[in-house]
Amino acid sequence: MKQQTLTMQDALNTAKMLSEALPYLQRYADSVVVVKFGGNAMGDDAAMAEFARDIVLMRQVGVNPVVVHGGGPMINDMLNKLGIKSDFVRGKRVTDKATVQVVEMILSGLVNKRIVQAIMDAGGRAVGISGKDDDLMVCEADDPELGFVGRPVEMNVQVLRDLYKAGIIPVIAPVGTGMADNETFNVNGDTAAGAIAGALQADRLLLLTDVAGVKNAAGEVMTQITPDEIRKMTAEGVISGGMIPKTETALLAIEQGTRAVTILDGRIPNACLLELFTDHGAGSQIRSTEPRVKPLVRR
Repeated sequence: MKQQTLTMQDALNTAKMLSEALPYLQRYADSVVVVKFGGNAMGDDAAMAEFARDIVLMRQVGVNPVVVHGGGPMINDMLNKLGIKSDFVRGKRVTDKATVQVVEMILSGLVNKRIVQAIMDAGGRAVGISGKDDDLMVCEADDPELGFVGRPVEMNVQVLRDLYKAGIIPVIAPVGTGMADNETFNVNGDTAAGAIAGALQADRLLLLTDVAGVKNAAGEVMTQITPDEIRKMTAEGVISGGMIPKTETALLAIEQGTRAVTILDGRIPNACLLELFTDHGAGSQIRSTEPRVKPLVRR
């Protein structure tokens, strides 16, 4: 009898949570949400499966999720096996010709298809592509110090619209094409996600990472931040290291038309659902009311 009471209470709690989620489900119906998936969760089978279920659930309730992934740990493993040294400048990988071949192999092959398979296993439909497909992400060299690291200068996102309008979840490897023939660029995963979110005029960009969010000088996570606060904290050195590319991505995505960006801890169970469909939310949300600039979209 005691076990039955506990089971019924659990069921009632679940039903209550679903009921309370209704306004959020209505709010995000038919919206575009770009999710950058990365960090240590990518190397854990259970975490990968949970992430895939969350993405499939988002699609099932009417959200149009677009997944952009990284793969730094897997790239590092392969480079080490091949004896190729890899350096970083300002949180971004220096990419020579040998490295960019490995990057494309791991991102477009191993990592991309693993995420696609996880989504399919969870009951969804997914197609994996890279920024080279249909000229999705055309790049120029970001910095001479970084070699073949690209900065998106032209986004052609119609292929993504075609996919999610057909009920298919796009999964994108951050490898871009260049202006010259047969030119390949490694693009920082956060940078790629921001460019795609801006070009799609996405309602939300979720940057999953291995930290709780953006912290102030006292080490406290800030739940709401403005672009001006981001710039001030960066200038003062409060925001540093790997958080700089993420906040830079957030600012650019917002300027190009993304409604809001959240940097959140992907290690939290069901982090995306917590952020979108509950009162609690997760991580640090960056939002601006300033006028938006035209995104880098060709079609």
